[in-house]
Amino acid sequence: MVAAQAVYAQTTNRSCPDGPWYCVVELNPGLEVAPGFIDRTTPRATMESLVATARRKDWAAAAHLLDLSGVSTDAQAEAGPELAKQLEAVITRKAVIDWDTLIDRPDALEANTSSDEVMAGKPRKSLLLWTLDLDRNPVSIRLNRVAAPNQDPIWVFSSQTVGDIPALYAKYSPGWIEKQLPDALKKSVLAGFMWWELLVLPILICVVTLSGMLTWRGLSSIAARVPESFFRRIVRGIRGPAATGVATGIALPLGANIFVFSGHITAILTPIAWFGLLISSVWLVIRVIEIILDRLLDFENTDLSLRKEAENRAVATRVAAARRIFIVVAVLIGGGIFLSQTNTFRNLGLSLLGTAGALTIVLGFAARRVLGNIMASLQIALNQSARIGDRIVFNDYLCHVERINFTYVQLRDWDGTRLIVPVEEFTSTPFENWSMKEPQMLRIIKLKVAHEANVELLREAFKDIVGDLDQSELGDLDKLKVRVAGQDVFGKDVWFALPCADPNSSWDIACIARERLIAAGSKIGQDQDTVIFPDTQPAEAP
Repeated sequence: MVAAQAVYAQTTNRSCPDGPWYCVVELNPGLEVAPGFIDRTTPRATMESLVATARRKDWAAAAHLLDLSGVSTDAQAEAGPELAKQLEAVITRKAVIDWDTLIDRPDALEANTSSDEVMAGKPRKSLLLWTLDLDRNPVSIRLNRVAAPNQDPIWVFSSQTVGDIPALYAKYSPGWIEKQLPDALKKSVLAGFMWWELLVLPILICVVTLSGMLTWRGLSSIAARVPESFFRRIVRGIRGPAATGVATGIALPLGANIFVFSGHITAILTPIAWFGLLISSVWLVIRVIEIILDRLLDFENTDLSLRKEAENRAVATRVAAARRIFIVVAVLIGGGIFLSQTNTFRNLGLSLLGTAGALTIVLGFAARRVLGNIMASLQIALNQSARIGDRIVFNDYLCHVERINFTYVQLRDWDGTRLIVPVEEFTSTPFENWSMKEPQMLRIIKLKVAHEANVELLREAFKDIVGDLDQSELGDLDKLKVRVAGQDVFGKDVWFALPCADPNSSWDIACIARERLIAAGSKIGQDQDTVIFPDTQPAEAP
């Protein structure tokens, strides 16, 4: 310490010249001469002196670490020690001082900081140690470098901080229960924690957990007695957020008013409690909105693949998109409120700025697929390129769209199996949407017949087959056609155009028509004693 002071000592002309300090007419004239062990030459030295005087209970010496210019000279000797004692209690309980970042230079110049920092390479005359809430306004605990005429500059707690000490102590002083405890339980034992904190913290966790469990069981009991199914679903749906909210809601006042924990515990307990409250609130709103939407738009027992449900398919898709947008907005608003209500992030802001770039890159790389899928799900739900209930062909799978979730699309194949496709892959892969635009469509049945096959007989057989089908499933019969589309060494390619009223039932109708066409062709071949279908049939995709 002495060597550092010799290296960085500044020369003054004993008349408080301009420099990186605040000039005062006289510093604490109401106090006696500061004892020799008090070191105020650097910010770190001042904090170390506060710790040393607190251990000795020498509050008269600790008063010299304060700028008492806001206290009358006659009252400084009496008020100074009490203010120092209160300040030490507030710092111990509500501030988490990072001693590694406390600068041990008289000019408080940060030699190791990045050149991008605003104060890089510049001496300072004020340092922010911590921020606390007081009457809903942030209050700073700050060290200032001051110099009186004919005296070297020293670091003391600012007059603004000293002025806020009584109000801070009234809010963050030891609770009533702690004041009743014996001194032995108030001693620090592990990493700055006191004995009573190590004993009370497990009890607090048990109380919080028990309150959450009782809330869950109480709501479950109420839900079992509610006769109406809609309200029963609401009560059951809010059990999770209510239990979380009650548990964290109890932890917050207990940790802030009943048991006033030290800063090490508060720095963790308070953000967790606020986070739990915000999560439970957002969760509660989302659950209630979802239950109400499910009640107003109940498609659970509705087959959205039917032709008459075209409007409901669009409504279901829009509601799904609105839900996702609502969840994203609710999470963003809740996160903003959480950050604004906790001092931890504000106090650690400088440290976070130093790692924000690297952290953003790491998180962005890790979550790129998730974020891409979420944006893609919003895109597909808004542009309605595939709606819930639509009939599509995706990678040669004939499917219905069952769900469009945040990260995946759930497809139901014609045989009842489910395909789970990442939304990003679904939107980037071309697919056929049979339900889009006009509901009517032509299904082309392709058959390979022999060169000598009589196409006119097949045409007549096809018309007879169509006449026997369910006419409600057929479209405009004027579009019924039979065409020879090509030929090769194996025979002729004959296409049978079957007009269907609904793409959802067209596949079944086409399968029935194909089966009957093959049977009819075989019968024609037997009757005519000729070959209708060649021995080699190229495989046709379903």
